[in-house]
Amino acid sequence: MSIYTKLLQRERENAPVKVGVIGAGQMGFGMIAQISKIPGMIVTGICDVNVEAAQRAADFYSSQSARKDSMIVTNDYRKVIQSNQVEVVVDATGVPEVGANVSMEALRSKKHIVLLNVEVDITIGSIMYQMFDNAGLIYTGSAGDEPAATLELYEFAKTMGLEVLVAGKGKNNPFNPLSNPDVAQAEAKSKNMSSHMLAAFQDGTKTMAEMNLLSNAIGLIPDKVGMHGVSATVQDVADKLTLKENGGVLDSFGVVEYVNGLAPGVFVIVKSELEPVDEELRYLKVGKGPNYVFYRPYHLASLETPITIAKAVLEHDSSIHPLGAPISETVAVAKRDIKAGETLDGIGGYSVRGVLETHHDMKANGHIPIGLISGRVVAKKDITTGQFLTSDDVELDTNTTVWKLRALQDQLFPSNQNKRPLVTL
Repeated sequence: MSIYTKLLQRERENAPVKVGVIGAGQMGFGMIAQISKIPGMIVTGICDVNVEAAQRAADFYSSQSARKDSMIVTNDYRKVIQSNQVEVVVDATGVPEVGANVSMEALRSKKHIVLLNVEVDITIGSIMYQMFDNAGLIYTGSAGDEPAATLELYEFAKTMGLEVLVAGKGKNNPFNPLSNPDVAQAEAKSKNMSSHMLAAFQDGTKTMAEMNLLSNAIGLIPDKVGMHGVSATVQDVADKLTLKENGGVLDSFGVVEYVNGLAPGVFVIVKSELEPVDEELRYLKVGKGPNYVFYRPYHLASLETPITIAKAVLEHDSSIHPLGAPISETVAVAKRDIKAGETLDGIGGYSVRGVLETHHDMKANGHIPIGLISGRVVAKKDITTGQFLTSDDVELDTNTTVWKLRALQDQLFPSNQNKRPLVTL
């Protein structure tokens, strides 16, 4: 039985999936609006730090939905999560510290969690997934976000017995490593989005985080720190993302990548060692071989999140989650000169951007996951633009929930610095 059929059954039984949403910004608002037209699913709680934003989302939802159910509208996430009218929580905040607190409250309240918060997932996803799983609950990233959309292609290929050489996404915004909310303000206003969020897209942090999440879910790793980020089309991306000895840029296969020119799509590059299969792929005009591209030309972001919500509640399954211990990390790099004694802001701000590397390299170099630049973080010494931050450079805020959970994760998933992650193509 399909998810849609199960939702129709819930509608007939007057037993809709009851959703609580934390975060009513661009992503949260769009998802809330979409749910108003989905059978067998209702929104029963909305929280935003700006309660007026939560109320706007609630008012629009109510104006579109045929049902007139009661709804909690608040700026206190605990009221939504603890409500007996909520059975699954969506974190649409994009803030690691908020996400850590929301996830812990959902766990305490025995509610499934759906993340539109890649930032918290790449920081503490391993420990959170294990705790939710041990409690019989679902911890999942969202369908429609690039990691889950790419995972669908990856599993599609693997289910057919193909080797996946590269998995990745197109980059949506021109790369500006020094972008900040001031730089992004005008464009953000025109797109009705947060300037901090747009800055995180422009400075590359979002792309790094998304491929980090994908890496942790499938085991592929970045070929180099920050990935290559080639410019390519569907027709030539397999030629560019191939091994150096074959004219490409890669040192090895089994990697995650981003490509300028394929946005807003996602892709995998595959091959088969079986000549009859290779011949069939050429016959079907998938490509000229020996490596072939499977490409999905879109991702629908939060509009697809209800699929994951339904999957969690109706099928007790996830759209994407960590395999186990961290495989890759998005670490903090200074995007301005910072003086000793200055405080640093986090993702999408003025101080740091994220760069992807393997967990092995992060531990070996003592780099700091960008999700830990949260709370009151103070520079111990002068830091220059482009510098990778270490604990020698900054004093992290050990009072934050995200720091405490990351410390527990590091304890429960100790790293072997002499052993690089295994990659299965």
